[in-house]
Amino acid sequence: MNDGLVKILDGNTFVVSDPRGDIEASLTDPTGLFSFDTRFLSKWILTVNGQRLTPLSTDDMQYFETRFFLVPGTGTVYVDSKLSVIRRRAVGNGFREELTILNHDEKPVDLTIRIDAASDFADLFEVKDALKKKGTYSARVKDGRLVLGYERDTFTRGTVISATAKARVDSDGLTFKARIEPDGEWSTNLDVVTAVMGTGEKREQPTFARPRGRQNMEANLKRWVDEAPTLECDWDALRETYQRSLVDLAALRFSPPIMGRQSLPAAGLPWFMTMFGRDSILTSLQALPFTPSLAETTLRALGEWQGTRVDDFRDEDPGRILHEMRYGELPAFEERPHSPYYGCADATPLYVVLLDEYERWTGDRRLVHELEQEARAALNWIDEYADLMGNGYISYRRRNEKTGLENQCWKDSWDSISYRDGQLAGFPRATCELQGYAYDAKIRAARLAREIWKDDEFAKRLEKQAAELKRRFNRDFWIADGEYYALALDADGKQVDALSSNIGHLLWSGIVDKAKSKAIARHLVGAKLYSGWGVRTLAEGEGRYNPIGYHVGTVWPFDNSFIAWGLRRYGFKDEAAQIAAGILAAAEFFEGRLPEAFGGYERTRTRYPVQYPTACSPQAWSTGTPLLLLRTMLGLEPAGDLLVVDPATPVGIGHIALLDIPGRWGRVDAFGRGRISIGEKKGLGQRVQAAPV
Repeated sequence: MNDGLVKILDGNTFVVSDPRGDIEASLTDPTGLFSFDTRFLSKWILTVNGQRLTPLSTDDMQYFETRFFLVPGTGTVYVDSKLSVIRRRAVGNGFREELTILNHDEKPVDLTIRIDAASDFADLFEVKDALKKKGTYSARVKDGRLVLGYERDTFTRGTVISATAKARVDSDGLTFKARIEPDGEWSTNLDVVTAVMGTGEKREQPTFARPRGRQNMEANLKRWVDEAPTLECDWDALRETYQRSLVDLAALRFSPPIMGRQSLPAAGLPWFMTMFGRDSILTSLQALPFTPSLAETTLRALGEWQGTRVDDFRDEDPGRILHEMRYGELPAFEERPHSPYYGCADATPLYVVLLDEYERWTGDRRLVHELEQEARAALNWIDEYADLMGNGYISYRRRNEKTGLENQCWKDSWDSISYRDGQLAGFPRATCELQGYAYDAKIRAARLAREIWKDDEFAKRLEKQAAELKRRFNRDFWIADGEYYALALDADGKQVDALSSNIGHLLWSGIVDKAKSKAIARHLVGAKLYSGWGVRTLAEGEGRYNPIGYHVGTVWPFDNSFIAWGLRRYGFKDEAAQIAAGILAAAEFFEGRLPEAFGGYERTRTRYPVQYPTACSPQAWSTGTPLLLLRTMLGLEPAGDLLVVDPATPVGIGHIALLDIPGRWGRVDAFGRGRISIGEKKGLGQRVQAAPV
């Protein structure tokens, strides 16, 4: 399942093309060469003797490299071609393309080979919203290179294109003349370098690095995979999904300029290749048992950009963690607030949650000491700035009415928060999972305060606040006649009574009263919420339910991974295994790469999970989903300097061994075998502790 586009990426840079390798972008088309939120190449079309090419196959060699096998002509009936064309493209701060043409004829051939090139230098927001540019363009030839430029006041961007073979270069591209002997070949390397350009004589000189060598990138990927735990299991599809997750997570590593070569998870391709507070935090949580370095960089970078003032344009407050950071033209001229934008209500408590979970896994107290003030500021934001209704709950209402987000929870589409009858709630809105995150943040921060910051009074105060929040929450959000928690409270304190997947996040946070947890678990695997592939974002039968509605009935893999984790926390092991089995089965249909979301249709209605048309793929927290599900199925939990292993896996998965799990214990192995038959209650075996290897 795919959208027909070919994507290669390397953190800050990505290329999206058609199956021929060509780029022919319109303003609203997400194809092109992108870096730091600017499209540096919007046209890249190869012709041979004036003809476009026909694709035979595409070899996605690595996430940063692909190879296109082509023949001239675009006819509907294939006639044996006397020529074949291979384009081998590797990305990295631009891209290098090795272009090779093979002559299969018995006589020589004379060719005119043309690359048409251009750039609209569109900001990513302009691509999404079809906005017009306000600056000026240039295209010139110097020293055999084509230099494309864009300038608006002090904002300048450029693309430098060169070739190793002799070419006639003009303002629209490069032309090559080649004579290829029988069974011979012709080749050239094409370099496309993105540049932030200076002025005067040095105008065309790139300040971004040239594309990194393929061997360096291959070695980097090998180190990344080798450092992660090794998975052994009976289910081939799970091994393939795990491998795909590791590779895609490597591809989505993003290095903010302030962090040097350290990387954190970008949110997803193509629209979200940048730092997102919520997405980076949740993906780092999912990946902690596998690649803990992502969490460290996420904590440092988000702490560096933590809010320091009240700024209505950016929805910023002191202590608030950013939602999204962009580097393009529109934020530079404050035509969008994303420099950075702070309009999310969940990243701030989740920041504290990640800090604690990171220390529990790694034992890195040094970082907890370094980020103490950032954590305290985040906790202060919960109490001083997030309680918009004065009722003790985190709620949100955008202050930037023009370009700010209406919904500042993870379900951030406009229609995601509704009553059972489908009516939308007013603002401010206090969604239920925000209160769970706040509770969890206070409980975890109390541990950090007592054990690491040595501030027992602060710890006691946080624990008291958390206990009071839990008591009030279970009173105010509980819908007694349905036995579930309201999706939100509205501006009048009235329950927004739709049944949604958000209740699973409450189990993960620990805010659910034990006596109510069984009913919540029953809903999560019941027919209204559970499709057979996963838990729907909104229950079937609710007013706005739509199985292909973005947040109103689709299944989100990341959502399900945290729901499964929450079910395990409350002891519902077979229900957690059921959700894990459904999502991992869906992954097999997506060739191991779970998309951002897929259709919420009942599994008996479809033989495969239905693609959601505009889902990001790869997408960070979907990439992290199989990792968290592995943790959940194996029951991995830190306990001081030991890792507790409490496996509970579905029968069909068979034997699982996760080897060399990194943490404060060094490296340990964990083992499990599928013993839970979905729908049955069985004894789950003995709780064991993994021994260091």
